[in-house]
Amino acid sequence: MENNNAFKPSLGLFDATMIVAGSMIGSGIFIVSADITRNVGSAGWLIVVWLITGFMTLSAALSYGELSAMFPKAGGQYVYLKESYNPLTGFLYGWSFFAVIQTGTIAAVGVAFCKFAGYFFPSLELTDNNILLSIGSFHVYTAQLVSIVMVILLTYINTRGVNGGKIIQTTFTVTKLLSLFGLIVFGFIMMKSEVWDANWINPWHMQKLSNATSTNTSFDSTIIMPLIGAAAVGAIAASMVGSIFSSDAWNNVTFIAGEIKNPKRNIGLSLFLGTLIVTIVYVSANVMYLGVLPLNEIAFAKSDRVAVAASNVIFGEIGTYVIAAMIMISTFGCNNGLILAGSRVYYTMAQDGLFFKKAGELNKNGVPAWALWAQCVVASLLCLSGKYGDLLDMVSFIVVIFYVLTIVGIFILRKKRPEIERPYKAFGYPILPAIYILMGISFCILLIVYKPEFTWPGLIITLIGIPIYFIAVSNSKK
Repeated sequence: MENNNAFKPSLGLFDATMIVAGSMIGSGIFIVSADITRNVGSAGWLIVVWLITGFMTLSAALSYGELSAMFPKAGGQYVYLKESYNPLTGFLYGWSFFAVIQTGTIAAVGVAFCKFAGYFFPSLELTDNNILLSIGSFHVYTAQLVSIVMVILLTYINTRGVNGGKIIQTTFTVTKLLSLFGLIVFGFIMMKSEVWDANWINPWHMQKLSNATSTNTSFDSTIIMPLIGAAAVGAIAASMVGSIFSSDAWNNVTFIAGEIKNPKRNIGLSLFLGTLIVTIVYVSANVMYLGVLPLNEIAFAKSDRVAVAASNVIFGEIGTYVIAAMIMISTFGCNNGLILAGSRVYYTMAQDGLFFKKAGELNKNGVPAWALWAQCVVASLLCLSGKYGDLLDMVSFIVVIFYVLTIVGIFILRKKRPEIERPYKAFGYPILPAIYILMGISFCILLIVYKPEFTWPGLIITLIGIPIYFIAVSNSKK
């Protein structure tokens, strides 16, 4: 009799790479450059923020390769933290992951899908005309319900087996990568030398921009505060909240290690290839923005939709619909990867007696259906709450802390578990992992100093997991 409580390896290197890239690319690259530009106020620093984020992401991905080769099983980062430190540390990550990191991202991406679908279907716009239900200050919009339907649909498809999710992931990721490359290429063709030259007149003069007192579109009228010293460093940290969110979820492939062929080789390689591809796309897209839009129009694009503004320059009036379609494809594929991968963390936690027992069971299709539906319920509630965006900002701090702790774990395990086979060792060890750790700690410290509203709420959410952990441990012993 076939064992249905064991994952079936069915994903190759290409599939794994598409999960890495597809989970990373959502709606962020189309939007967050506006906020980054307002914070740093120059072309040079806009690119530097994306380069720093790309370097951090690649460094972390290359370091994770060692851990994924050591522990090639479902659960990924949860397993690495548990093995490096203790079960409590692993649980706190898993709890935060379930409470808001993964589920909040699914909710945010789902609503982003509907927001841009509103270009084609006005009933999906988040306006007062499209409120379905109001209870005091609580409103339910058509877009929120449609985003829930999308999450339910993708969850259902993934309960039917990993192959359905694989086909969606590969198809949508290839499509959005080709679309993004196409947008970038056409953008380079349509670049205006006068716009490019104007944007690079003072590329390293950092300044905070605001159009609150401006009634025209001239760049100079929007400068309100030059930034130097500590203020400049704080501005970079604040800017990176958006770029790090846009580059997150690259580690999702580690959660499904049990379903990847030759995981000791393919997970580490897919992490490198996927993050490299996305980093090149992200930096290229921002270079393209600077070639077609004045810096002022990047900073103050309507609703921060920088890509829409750029596409209108490149393609004319139809450009808005081109980008809307691209983002719908991007967010749909992104959510499929998030939904597919996230449930495997809860499965592994349940196997350790730290999550609902039913989450640790596989259905007849060899996937953790109960865990998928539990994730679906929480993500749907966050869609309705309307607070998913706030929650994601709040946990940026916690996400980076867990990344730092995980990479510190490489050093710990080299001392603690030297006997474990390491088919792949962290590239550039110990220098590259150490650089990431220092950059990650610096980012977190700067957020504590300059943006405390991004730190303490996420920390509270994580610490709530401590009593829950001891309750779970107590119940597992009964």
